[in-house]
Amino acid sequence: MLHWSIYLFIPLALALVAGVLFLGLFNFASGGSPQRSQRLMQLRVLFQFLAIILVMVTIFAMGR
Repeated sequence: MLHWSIYLFIPLALALVAGVLFLGLFNFASGGSPQRSQRLMQLRVLFQFLAIILVMVTIFAMGR
């Protein structure tokens, strides 16, 4: 059985992805710094990677 905290980390990871995405969209729409847009995109990709890993680990653990 999975530990209860895994059910907290997945929504948190998805919220981080959405939050960074919205920050990037806001920065782009307001004509912000291109360097900041690039950094936000890198953070979004990192958070997406972590979220996918968490989901895959959860699916794997549930199958056992």
